[in-house]
Amino acid sequence: MAAIPFTREAMLRQLSEVPEWDVLVIGGGSTGLGTALDAASRGYKTLLLEQSDFAKGTSSRSTKLVHGGVRYLAQGNIRLVFEALRERGILLLNAPHVVSVQPFVILCYSWWQRFFYGIGLTLYDFLAGRYSLGRTAWWSRKTVLERMPTAKPENLKGGIVYYDGQFDDARLALNIAQTCAEQGGTVLNYVRVTGLTKDANRKVNGVEALDLETAQPYTLRARAVVNATGVYVDDILQLDQPDRKPLVMPSQGVHVVLDKSFLPGGTALMIPKTPDGRVLFAIPWQGHVLVGTTDTPLHQLSLEPVALDAEIDFILQTAGAYLQQPPTRQDVLSVFAGLRPLAAPDSLTGNTKEISRSHKLLVAPSGLITITGGKWTTYRQMAEDTVNAAIRVAGLPAIPCLTEKLPIHGAIPASSIPAADGPGELARYGSDAAALQALMQTEPELAQKLHPDFSYTLAQVVWAVRHEMARTVEDVLARRLRVLFLDARAALAMAPAVAALMARELNRDEAWQREQVAAFERLARHYLPQPAEKTVVQAL
Repeated sequence: MAAIPFTREAMLRQLSEVPEWDVLVIGGGSTGLGTALDAASRGYKTLLLEQSDFAKGTSSRSTKLVHGGVRYLAQGNIRLVFEALRERGILLLNAPHVVSVQPFVILCYSWWQRFFYGIGLTLYDFLAGRYSLGRTAWWSRKTVLERMPTAKPENLKGGIVYYDGQFDDARLALNIAQTCAEQGGTVLNYVRVTGLTKDANRKVNGVEALDLETAQPYTLRARAVVNATGVYVDDILQLDQPDRKPLVMPSQGVHVVLDKSFLPGGTALMIPKTPDGRVLFAIPWQGHVLVGTTDTPLHQLSLEPVALDAEIDFILQTAGAYLQQPPTRQDVLSVFAGLRPLAAPDSLTGNTKEISRSHKLLVAPSGLITITGGKWTTYRQMAEDTVNAAIRVAGLPAIPCLTEKLPIHGAIPASSIPAADGPGELARYGSDAAALQALMQTEPELAQKLHPDFSYTLAQVVWAVRHEMARTVEDVLARRLRVLFLDARAALAMAPAVAALMARELNRDEAWQREQVAAFERLARHYLPQPAEKTVVQAL
């Protein structure tokens, strides 16, 4: 199919022009977007509907790692590690503008740790094979303190360094959506699926949907419907079978963001065993330090989950045990939470196909296809499995998957990307960077910075509206730019200027601007933890 212009207006026109879709995907996170791209690239008429913004939920709230899962080695899950390492390599090749190699150090305070972690990470390298990002090595105490001067030096023997991938999750999600459109797919944000339609044989043959901006309802026919809604898969499943048991049990992961002075340089810290058995990372990310994550079971879902005080304290205390200057709540620039859709094992019986322990694929008697679990690193493999299932369910012509060697929108050779010198530089736009620079030359007033502490410009806001389907101030400051996740106070300061620019581009009035700023202010409060007394950290 011909490429679809990446504007909401062009996408909406497709809803009335296409009488029946081959594959209709519900959910605009990594799994849904990956599935839509896979289907569109095979030539199927593809539609994706997202009730909010692309990657609004879990997919913009990750630890920003493209990794094989070091911790799974200890569990003996070699197959999962191997799959993820392969997909990590593929993603680095297909999206070099948003994925990069990141060195990690495990600090060793005993010689036994050097031996134990050294063996495990050497196996990690071996499993990566031709997709290896670098060989595991031993750093002396002197080298560790030179590369990571804020590390706690008492009893330090040295460190094990290994290599994994890092990325900007929200931008990769957007780029996948853009690639899908280039392949002829239709992707829409702010369109909520409100019901499923069925034929005389009780087989799902489409959806009822509502455009949340205009309140326009739609009835959309499809040969295959895919439920890729993350932690919300049960909501769609219950539209199909109101009395069915839940498929997933959500778990919350929290991250805090600190000033780069807590971890200067380019080396990340991996804490392989915390007091409660979790793995914790402290990672340089866009000029700041990202620390997380937690794993807290939840019983309620929210598009904006809120970090618990205990989670914030756990992260600060654990990271502080490895740093000369333990961070406190006063040091936190932003805190964010995301929900993981953990598949409930006792619900996977009968007509459920378990592809691996990383993700689950289910085909209901009605033909509704549900994909859940997994992680960002393996999104492409999950999508391939899901589209293969759609081919079987809908009787679509069998066309092989093409995404293993399909460049993602913006992809240019790594050697062509300017050196990253700050969170607002244009390298993450990849091949779009030249057009963005041209915009600033054509309209010089747009080269003005949004905030003195960041290099983000007015032009990036305009670009987000014109070319990236941003519809709200939150879309811009949380996901097109990452300011809300980096420094919530700075994001609050930028909100009025962003609202004014967006109002001009979207032809909105002053009332819209005021409402947008007020809504963003309410949202940003959740990213600012309340001050507390200095955390007491136990010595190692």
